[in-house]
Amino acid sequence: MASSMQQANRSLRAPFRERLEDLWKEIKRNRTKYVMVAPFMISFFLFVFLPVVSSIILSFTDFNMLQTPNFVGYRNYVKLLLNDEVFAIAIRNTLLIAFITGPLSYLMCFMLAWLINELSRPLRVFLTVVFYAPSISGNAYLIWKLIFSSDLYGYANSKLIDWGFIQEPILWLQDPKYIIWIVILVQLWLSLGVSFLAFIAGLQNVDRTLYEAGAIDGIKNRWQELWYITLPSMRPQLLFGAVMQITSSFSVGEVSMQLAGFPSVSYAGRTVLTHMIDYGTVRFEMGYASATATLLFLAMIFTNLVVQQLIRKVGQ
Repeated sequence: MASSMQQANRSLRAPFRERLEDLWKEIKRNRTKYVMVAPFMISFFLFVFLPVVSSIILSFTDFNMLQTPNFVGYRNYVKLLLNDEVFAIAIRNTLLIAFITGPLSYLMCFMLAWLINELSRPLRVFLTVVFYAPSISGNAYLIWKLIFSSDLYGYANSKLIDWGFIQEPILWLQDPKYIIWIVILVQLWLSLGVSFLAFIAGLQNVDRTLYEAGAIDGIKNRWQELWYITLPSMRPQLLFGAVMQITSSFSVGEVSMQLAGFPSVSYAGRTVLTHMIDYGTVRFEMGYASATATLLFLAMIFTNLVVQQLIRKVGQ
């Protein structure tokens, strides 16, 4: 019995040793390529992989950045999910923002890119800059603060009073009833970013001969061209855009802090990201903040997997 087990172990080790030798030969044969990609891989390992793993480990500890982390097991997660009422508000707001801005911004990015792609080159370049500019505007929040200012000088209040819809100014950014919807509006306005550019690039690279072949095969209108030719041809850009839009919709924080304050009135603008910032950079409860970050990370991963499965069915 013992001899048969040893023979089985040797038979398993032999293929493994052979695979290692083949891998090492492959690395030596392509060493120039590995050297070229090494800076990125090292940076990714140091600044992405290690922080994520460290955050997951710290989420099981009580750590205040001054003392040695104290292992507490699942206590941070139990407190987050069962005892933290503010976190419940943050989850509700984050899901509301994600389920509204995520799909809408994704569709807006693609539809605008599709329409702009049909225009002449000068007009296409101009409109691309116009729609992309808000996502890189540093002082964009100042414009929205002027629009939704709570006095008579705010553009929204001024126009609504002039038109007779209201009699006195509305406290847009101080009333919990309006805060979350203003955050959603501004997030949508800022959402035409990298995904928008990726879609335009994908549309530019679609092989035009496929449309001629499609016409021969029986495609009769532009919608059929879109579903059976355009979308399948730019599936990588669609996946990339989905990842970017999901990430941005789940990680809304700066918009809320700039418009509604930190913390906002009655936590009306609280999101999971601002909850994490509160505990991580204000209270220095790094274990609790890491647990929050881990849950947000898992939610993003799950949503990305679901969306990728849906996108793979495009054109079928």
